[in-house]
Amino acid sequence: MIQVKGSGKGNGGGSPKKSAARSFTFRELAAATRGFREVNLIGEGGFGRVFKGRLETSQVVAIKQLNHDGLQGFQEFIVEVLMLSLLHHSNLVTLIGYCTDGDQRLLVYEYMPMGSLEDHLFDLEPDKKPLSWEARIKIAVGAARGIEYLHCKANPPVIYRDLKSANILLDNDFNPKLSDFGLAKLGPVGDNTHVSTRVMGTYGYCAPEYAMSGKLTLKSDIYSFGVVLLELITGRKAIDVTKRPGEQNLVSWSRPYFKDRRKFVQLVDPLLQGQFRVRCLHHAIAITAMCLQEEPKFRPHISDIVVALEYLASHNDTLERQKEEIGNSPSASPSNKGRNGFSRRADSRMSSSSV
Repeated sequence: MIQVKGSGKGNGGGSPKKSAARSFTFRELAAATRGFREVNLIGEGGFGRVFKGRLETSQVVAIKQLNHDGLQGFQEFIVEVLMLSLLHHSNLVTLIGYCTDGDQRLLVYEYMPMGSLEDHLFDLEPDKKPLSWEARIKIAVGAARGIEYLHCKANPPVIYRDLKSANILLDNDFNPKLSDFGLAKLGPVGDNTHVSTRVMGTYGYCAPEYAMSGKLTLKSDIYSFGVVLLELITGRKAIDVTKRPGEQNLVSWSRPYFKDRRKFVQLVDPLLQGQFRVRCLHHAIAITAMCLQEEPKFRPHISDIVVALEYLASHNDTLERQKEEIGNSPSASPSNKGRNGFSRRADSRMSSSSV
């Protein structure tokens, strides 16, 4: 049985009290989605299809319907219900209920209006605004807090095992929540150093030692988190077969850049158009590179990652407040801004030699 130690930390990082997940009838969920109409389809994956629905209480929800073929899907369904019934945190998606009528298996979650992180990073439409640097760091902090809760507050610890941008959902304020816990595993306890299991997860995000041996540890999640950080920085997919050879695997392509600080800016998503502080970029890449260490023992603990990212986020907030104050100052004429070095473009494109 999973127990939770104390409460979470930081802004919104607690373990809010939740009502128990309720059991729905298939008729109720069919009514909520108007018969699972295609117009209400908002996602599709290995587990099944996801529909937007409205309950009789008028609450808007996301309803995931399990594919009928395959035993693994049913096992994942059970794991997800158990995990999300026991684990509650502001950076984990809330399970509202489930349905087990006959051979039907459905899960009912809170609805996340901004979709997944990958929707805002990759293949953007020309009229879609890319995520700002500040939003990317905010998302990284929230995702890290969710992992910290799983690793440090749950007892025994929980290994998420499927951390990727598609599983990080966003609310209207771009607060992230981890979703899809069907692959989660209880971590090692006592003198055990790992959990042996069949290799599952998504190619491009799996830690190399886990992919090769099936030995799963908390540090496996840290590697996956590093891949997500790299996606946030670069705007590139973990695996992208449309890229030319040598650039299809994001981690492999990025490693040479980690060795030369002067090349860090070449990693950055072009859609940011230079709107970031080089000093903050250097810190973010340093954290990313540590998470992606080949040797698990050299990867940092999730609590250290949270502290480091919170520092970056607070630094971003301070800079934004300074810019607003200067912009609202009566003496903040365009010429004064330029002389004082406070223009956004000059600040964000600070040369690496000043770090």
